[in-house]
Amino acid sequence: MDKIFIFDTTLRDGEQSPGASMNMQEKFRLAQQFVKMNVDVIEAGFPVASRGDFECVKNIADNVRGIQVAGLARCHERDIDTAWEALKNGENPRIHVFLATSEIHMIHKLKMSREQVLELAVASVRHAAQYTSNVEFSAEDASRSELDFVCEVFEAVIRAGAVTLNFPDTTGYAMPEEFGAKIRYLMKHIPSIDRATVSVHCHNDLGLATANSLAAVQAGARQVECTINGIGERAGNTAMEEIVMALRTRADLLDVATEVVTEQISVTSRMVSTITGMQVQPNKAIVGANAFAHESGIHQDGILKERTTYEIMNPCDIGLNQNNLVLGKHSGRHALHEKIKAMGYTVNDEQLSRVLERFKAVADVKKEMFDEDLEAILMDEVLRVPVSYELLSLGAMSGSKTLPTSAVLMRVNGKEARGCALGVGPIDATFRAIAQLTGTSSKLLYFAVSSITGGTDAQGEVMVRIEDNGTVVLGKGADPDIVTAAAKAYLNGLNRLQYLKNSK
Repeated sequence: MDKIFIFDTTLRDGEQSPGASMNMQEKFRLAQQFVKMNVDVIEAGFPVASRGDFECVKNIADNVRGIQVAGLARCHERDIDTAWEALKNGENPRIHVFLATSEIHMIHKLKMSREQVLELAVASVRHAAQYTSNVEFSAEDASRSELDFVCEVFEAVIRAGAVTLNFPDTTGYAMPEEFGAKIRYLMKHIPSIDRATVSVHCHNDLGLATANSLAAVQAGARQVECTINGIGERAGNTAMEEIVMALRTRADLLDVATEVVTEQISVTSRMVSTITGMQVQPNKAIVGANAFAHESGIHQDGILKERTTYEIMNPCDIGLNQNNLVLGKHSGRHALHEKIKAMGYTVNDEQLSRVLERFKAVADVKKEMFDEDLEAILMDEVLRVPVSYELLSLGAMSGSKTLPTSAVLMRVNGKEARGCALGVGPIDATFRAIAQLTGTSSKLLYFAVSSITGGTDAQGEVMVRIEDNGTVVLGKGADPDIVTAAAKAYLNGLNRLQYLKNSK
């Protein structure tokens, strides 16, 4: 079988989802997880975009091994120089340069002629190739470009030193049959195509990103650019879990394969969801909560008799533990640590102590502890932004004939602060008390509650989206008490806002 290279851009394009900004610690943690997944390339960021992005890319390139690290750059010498400065200590670092080739972009955005675009593309690739032999060139908005012009540009940049040619469906405009035909046209009309790998980067505006990527693979593309959970600009990108499992499940038809460790998919999906605060919809393919759930009696009967009657994939293949009941309140530090390692996480002694304390507290009030409960605690305790605001305790009172009231004890920038407020409900009262104590003027744009596991004693998971002066962030919190979970989510969002302000 031919190998399909997986180029993950969660840390770059995925971060362009509104509110999905990640800090250095979070990006580094995800980069380490992508090594465990055996992804071929990670696009760590856009180094020239900001000092913070530069430092994140540099930190990953300097310290992560076993994976190619790429940095994005426009066709500007400064962009390319900055990208190399961030990447230069990496293992086989890749400079990824891009330039639009569609008439729409050339006329209205670039204000350049075809000749100027061709000249700039060649000069930029040649400049990048002075630093590294691993240069990728992307023809932005390629799916709406005139194909013969794309072929001309691709042939020229191959001669200038590009070894990967990316043909993006930047606006998610293409249809699968059409997109596959375009890739076949490139394969036939670029004389030096055997010297480069054809890549695709599809967006999901019409819900066709995975279908278009698969059509491209069938037509000869050998690299797919994608993100975990399909996050990204606008409606998102090709979902890595979808493309990888489609290639694995239908290897009989496609005759290609990736080298991704699929058992790490579920862990990585939840890690990205927690870090970005973007929940995965229950009916999302592969990683949604309902992906392997069966409600229909006919389906349940078939599954009990033979799993493959209604499941084309084994849940274990993506890292789901079918026997989810694990530890309890009597479990010790060593057993918890072993379970955490088995789930694919790495924690130090201080983090393990925090996780153990939270785990015991939750286990005291829950009848059963599941993998999902432990994972929620891990995400909250290990993958968290720097804390400016910390919840110490809260008491909320409400009822059909009681005025909802909340009293909050917090640590604000290292100092204890107390406050209380009234609201239309206990959560509203809690948010008002927190807002008073933190002095925030942010607005709550979105509020959602879900259950991590089944049962009335399940941990509640709350996600909020808040905005302050045009900056939108997401916050997430989990706790058996839903009011406490909401307070944690709100504070998580406020801490993200404060982190971004401090970064700027």
